[in-house]
Amino acid sequence: MSMSQGNVWSPVITPFGSDLSPDVERLVSHCRWLISQGVGLAVFGTNSEANSLTVVEKVELLEALVAAGIPADRLMPGTGSCSIGDTVTLSRRAVELGCAGVLMLPPFYYKGVSDEGLFRYYSEVIERIDDARLRVYLYHIPPVAQVSISLPLVERLIKAYPSTVVGIKDSSGDWSNTQALIDKFSEQGFHVYAGSERFLLATLRAGGAGCISATANVNPEAIARLGKTWQQADADEQQASLNRVRAVFEQFQMIPALKAATGHYSGEKDWLRTRPPLVELSADKSRELFSLLDAEHFAMPDLPSTGV
Repeated sequence: MSMSQGNVWSPVITPFGSDLSPDVERLVSHCRWLISQGVGLAVFGTNSEANSLTVVEKVELLEALVAAGIPADRLMPGTGSCSIGDTVTLSRRAVELGCAGVLMLPPFYYKGVSDEGLFRYYSEVIERIDDARLRVYLYHIPPVAQVSISLPLVERLIKAYPSTVVGIKDSSGDWSNTQALIDKFSEQGFHVYAGSERFLLATLRAGGAGCISATANVNPEAIARLGKTWQQADADEQQASLNRVRAVFEQFQMIPALKAATGHYSGEKDWLRTRPPLVELSADKSRELFSLLDAEHFAMPDLPSTGV
């Protein structure tokens, strides 16, 4: 998947079996569906419950996806963790498998850390992997991580590793920050992705790359369509429609809601299962979600029912 303007990526929700182990067959099936709808696969993102998965599980899932025929160039796995060694292990395997890039959270446990400390972390990871094929997309999500990736840090990393640090996902929810990243770095070929499709049209019009968005799990085709047709006359209308669907999901806890919708439209109730500490959407909340989605004439066409 070439990193051209208009790209949309889905942080793929992770299905779990009754013993809470990852359900590989269901994950492969969902990934195939997402690709068929025109989006890339940012597996092991926030909405994948990535930080509830072990590094071993993530490596095994990545290998299983590629072995099942999922094109590696459609994969941008999240690999950032608090441990340099864990980040290196998963990122190195992603490079070996031919993934398009890796989406790398900052180490997020310690708060109030300096740009110098974050630079040393990213530098150590890149130097240890020591592979010209590595493409790092920084992951700025201060509402969750509580650790920010500042513009001066981005600038320093691009200068030190110009062919390696090639993009960022901005999940700050602050459009002015996204615009500043685009204005400052996009002309250098740096790919700035918005963290929600709410900002997709604005990002593309400003010269950004696209979006990596939770709701691309459930509304992929419509989001991908705007990514492709953002210069057409109906782009604002498309954006408004995307915003209405997004607004429905934002009324609920996002991960359980995405899983509830996927379970509902596929008829596969195993999709509802989350790993603790997350819990599934209650029956009442689920009914409310489906009612709101029905009012928007929402559908997930061709969603596979795996029967597993």
